[in-house]
Formats: sequence, structure tokens, C-alpha cells
Amino acid sequence: MESLISLVNRLQRACTALGDNGEDNALPTLWDALPSIAVVGGQSSGKSSVLESIVGKDFLPRGSGIVTRRPLVLQLHRIDEGREYAEFGHLPRKRFTDFAAVRKEIADETDRETGRSKQISSVPIYLSIYSPNVVNLTLIDLPGLTKVAVEGQPESIVHDIENMVRTYIEKPNCIILAISPANQDLATSDAIKISREVDPKGERTFGVLTKIDLMDKGTDAVDILEGKAYKLQFPWIGVVNRSQADINKNVDMIAARRREREYFAQTPEYKHLAHRMGSEHLGKVMSKHLESIIKSRIPGLQSLINKTIIELESESSRLGRPVATDAGGKLYMIMEIVRIFDGIFKEHLDGVRSGGDKIYNVFDNQLPAALKRLQFDKHLAMENVRKLITEADGYQPHLIAPEQGYRRLIETALVTIKGPAEASVDAVHGILKELVQKSISETVELKQYPSLRVEVGHAAIESLERMRDESKKATLQLVEMECSYLTVDFFRKLPQDMDKGGNPTHSLFDRYNDSYLRRIGSTVLSYVNMVCGGLKNSIPKSIVYCQVREAKRSLLDHFFAELGKREVRISSPIFFSSNPLNAVRIFIEERKNIAGLFIIKLLMWLYRQIS
Repeated sequence: MESLISLVNRLQRACTALGDNGEDNALPTLWDALPSIAVVGGQSSGKSSVLESIVGKDFLPRGSGIVTRRPLVLQLHRIDEGREYAEFGHLPRKRFTDFAAVRKEIADETDRETGRSKQISSVPIYLSIYSPNVVNLTLIDLPGLTKVAVEGQPESIVHDIENMVRTYIEKPNCIILAISPANQDLATSDAIKISREVDPKGERTFGVLTKIDLMDKGTDAVDILEGKAYKLQFPWIGVVNRSQADINKNVDMIAARRREREYFAQTPEYKHLAHRMGSEHLGKVMSKHLESIIKSRIPGLQSLINKTIIELESESSRLGRPVATDAGGKLYMIMEIVRIFDGIFKEHLDGVRSGGDKIYNVFDNQLPAALKRLQFDKHLAMENVRKLITEADGYQPHLIAPEQGYRRLIETALVTIKGPAEASVDAVHGILKELVQKSISETVELKQYPSLRVEVGHAAIESLERMRDESKKATLQLVEMECSYLTVDFFRKLPQDMDKGGNPTHSLFDRYNDSYLRRIGSTVLSYVNMVCGGLKNSIPKSIVYCQVREAKRSLLDHFFAELGKREVRISSPIFFSSNPLNAVRIFIEERKNIAGLFIIKLLMWLYRQIS
């Protein structure tokens, strides 16, 4: 059993190394043919706790709202002895023995892809855990299903997450682990609902019932666990996760598993089911089921790999011409391919290809709508005007016009424009990143070299991030300039009322009558609206100048500069490990197209492993 599952783990790691993640690319997809287990559940269903209990380690990020924002491909490897450790696919040579550091790296790697927003990404994180306390297993932790978007997320987030989950679980080789809390009505379970849509007969679905210990007094989950209610083809498995108090006290997993066993063994309603309850039993059941699925899929895997070998050999033979053997020729080839990508990216921005119009939509719809939502009239309500005006006077009334009061009212209103300005910068950055990925996928030459494709993508994103930072700095300076110096002519044109200077005989907060304060509020609102109208035009100009224009002019300048500096080292073994030019190693080692003879030989090795 263990050797079969370990083999599939090696196959998946090989697929990852070759750029095959089940996506549309130049390589025939072996990933989709490999059995996998996708963990599905609503937010706060206990999904993360179940995974941690199976692993026996506290390693997943926690918090409110959507915590899992990228798929996590979790490969468990059982070792005979030695210290437990973890490795990430993006940090292949670094071992993590501190699982708190694993949790931090998951969060950091998520932020690297999505930014410090609450957006989601379909790009998976690959994590392998080696431990004597796990079963050989591969699990894919997916973002939790949700019904409403939280602040900072687009309204489409609900459908985006559902679509992402669906792309994984609708594949016929995917086993669905549907997590549902027992203290909620199963009729409303997000996991069961979406699982039944893609697997109506329940042939691939395992139901896991969490929070059994939190059910209302006098109720139990016996009917579900016995298969009398919400029956699935496979028996439901109940688990008892650590409570929030246990997590806060850092109760270890060994103690948590012991409590879980004791709960089922000692609770009268569940005594007769105790032998098939708990997270340990869940891990064993899933491992055993995965073994049987692998056995049934081996003939198909052999056929697919054999077919892939034939196709790659045919493609390699068709291309024929090898990569140049001299350093200059290799460099020239890389630069030509990258220039093709750069040209496609510019075509998207210039409207030759689709996508660039989304940037205009940010300026024409998103920014004005965000400015409109600022509701300056509420900020300039009577009580707020009175408060700021009187505080600005101090212990003396103003003699003619409350200048300091005017300034404070204007500055506090204008500073709120920074939010929409930053959001516009981030929105354009997101669109540019999307266009980079789209351009990469449309560059046929890059599809032939997966490693170069990755390097070009990283270099382009790094450039966009530098441009975003500069754009944010310049755009915020526009707002700060308006705050630091007011347009004098606007106020000179206002009618001057000398008799509205306030009555010093009145109390501090009664000093000015309502009509006077209303006039101040109206004047400030007119000025703020005037400034806002100007910024609505100047913010897009700043963003286009700092981000869009620079992306067109110098997206890969840094990449080209690095290539030029290291030209003499392209044939050196030291160069093979130098970032960001790992792509050159692929040109040297693989000699031909898609992955060349190297990949063919690897596929042949995989074929022998399965045979």
C-alpha cells in the first residue's frame, strides 16, 4: 500500500517539476490522471483542524474570514525514523523542522501571490511533510466555501471560490472529502451540496462530521453516522477537533487524539461506533481507499505515459534543430523568445488583443464610484463642522473667517481620498499581472520551455511590483499636495461676511449660529468636490505614467540586464544555480522543445516504476 501511494506522490512531484499542474499547457497532463483527495468545506467547518489532526501537527494559518486563499497540495510521507520535517515546492532545498515556521511560510507565500489583500488565487502551494506519525497520503486543501464577500473582496468572490473548488472535484480521479459541522443542519452544508452536484451517486465522496461535541444538549449525530440520514456510499466518519481554548493553550495533537478517542468511547450514543470514528481512523480509511483507486488506475496511467512518450519523441523529432551550443547563441534564443512575449503583452495594453480595456474600467467606473462612496456630506455634517471650527479657534473667536477651521475640515476630508487612490493602483496592478499571465500562455515558444516560462513570469511580476510601489507613492503625493496647499482663488471669490465672525459672549459650543456653520460646510464641500474632480482626472494619469507606460517600456529590462551581465557565465556550472536565470539551464540540458530528451527519459523511468 505504502509503495503505491509513495509512487503516486513521486509522480505528482515529477509533474510539478515539469510544469504539469493539470492546467492547459504544452505538456500532456499526467496530473489529472493521478488520484488525489480534495478537502472541501464551508468556512469555520473545522476543515483545517481535520487536516492538522490527520498530520498530527499544528501548521495551518488560522483566523477569521477566508484564511485558505490558495489551494494547498499536501503530500504526507511516512518515514521509519528521524525528526519530522516539511519542504515546500517553491523552496525545495530548505527543510522546516519548526511547524510554526511552516504556518508563517504558507501565509507569506499566499501574500506573495495575492498581495496583502483578501483575494484568492488558483495557483497551488506544494507542501510535503515527512514524519513517522503519518500515513502516505496526498490531500488538497481548498479555500472554504462562503456565502457572502467580506470587506476588501469583490462580490464575485463567492462564485470564484466555488468555481475553483469545482475545477478540482469534478475530475473523475478526485476523491472528495466533504467536511460538515454537526452543529448545523446538513441540509445547508456547502460541502455536501457541491459534492452532490459533481458526484450525484456519491461514488467519490467521503463525509466527515466535525464539532459533534458541540451539538445542542439532547441532540446527537447517530442517525447520520449510522447512514440512516444523508446516506453516502461510504460511511460517515465523525471527528472531535481541538477547541479554541485547546488551541490557545497549545494542547498538542497527541493529547487531542487521546481526548477524541475517549470522547467516542465514553459517550453512550457513540460507543458502538467508536471503532470507526476519529481522525486517526479517517487517515487510515483515506489511505486504504487511495490505494484501491491507484490499483484500478494503473493500466490507464501506463497507457497515458506511453502515449506521452511517443508524442514527445515525435515532437522532438519534428523540431529537429538543437539549441545553439555557444553561449551567445543560447543568449540570443532566450532574448528572442522573451521579446515575443513582451510584444504580446504590449498588444494587450494597446487593444490589439483583449484585456487592456479593464484598466480604463478602473478609471471610468471603479475610481469614481469609490470617490462617491466617501460621502463628504456626512463628514461635513453640522455637528462635525461645529466641533472642528470651535476647536480650531482655541480660547479666542476668529475675527473675520475661521481659517484654521476651514483648513482642518478640508484636510480631514481630502485625506480620505487616499483609500480610493491606493485601491486604483492595486486594481491596475492586478490587471497587469493578469495580462502577464495571459501573455505567457499565448506565447507558444514559452510553452515549450516550462522553466523559462516560470522565470519570465517571476521577472515580469517583480517589475510590476516595483512599478506599483512607485505609482502608489506618486499617486498619494497628489493627494498630499492638495492637503498641503489650498487653492486661494476659490476662497477669494466667495462673498465675505464680516458680521458672521461669531459671538464671544456665547459658550464655546454655541458660539456660531446654524446658518453660519451651514455656510462653512457648504463652502468646504464645494471645495472638496472641486479637488475631488481634479484628482479623478490626475490619479489615472499618475497610474498610467508610473505603471502602464513603464510596463510597456521596461517590463523585462532588469531580466535583460541580468542576462547581459552574466553572458560569459552561461556555460559555467555556477550559472545553473544562479537566480533569476535558471531558465538557461533548461536550454542547455534539454536541447530540444517541450522538455526534450530529459523529460522523455523521466517518463520512461516513471513507466518502469508503474509496470
